[in-house]
Amino acid sequence: MSDIVKEAWRKYLIQLQVHPLRTKAITAGVLAGCSDAIAQKISGVKKLQLKRLLLLMLFDFGYGVPFGHFLNKFLDAIFKGRDNKSVAKKVLLEQLIFSPWINFLFMTYFGLVVEGKPWGSVMKKVRKDYPAVQFTSWKVWPTVTWVNFQYVPQQFRELFFSLVASCWAIFINLKAESAAIKKD
Repeated sequence: MSDIVKEAWRKYLIQLQVHPLRTKAITAGVLAGCSDAIAQKISGVKKLQLKRLLLLMLFDFGYGVPFGHFLNKFLDAIFKGRDNKSVAKKVLLEQLIFSPWINFLFMTYFGLVVEGKPWGSVMKKVRKDYPAVQFTSWKVWPTVTWVNFQYVPQQFRELFFSLVASCWAIFINLKAESAAIKKD
């Protein structure tokens, strides 16, 4: 590993200790921006939609990470340890509380704020698409959440989750793009 990378990692770890929430939020925002830029490029967008990218970064920075940060602390406080029973309880609670809420909120935010659609139109789309989104989420994220609680130290959980979420966002964009191509 080069000295520059080692020094950057050392400084990141210091920021993570001194300002954990801010550091996690900025990291997740940057990762969300990168994944959206990649997703836009893959989907054939000629010019990067900077407003969309910034609004998606804002969601992770302003809501997703702070909620996840405090949820992780809460789950660690009520279910101590990394044994299978404790991890199973954390995963179950996270999947029953955080997952449905964040998917609903994100779909609503995306429609209202990112796309600028009216409330009625957004709610119609959420009612139509939310069940499929949530069930697909439950096929993927419990495993990610299990790994996160079982093996990842608490201070790195948002980073791990954000990295996986970035890949997930690119995958979802590709799926949406292939579905649009099939319809044409």
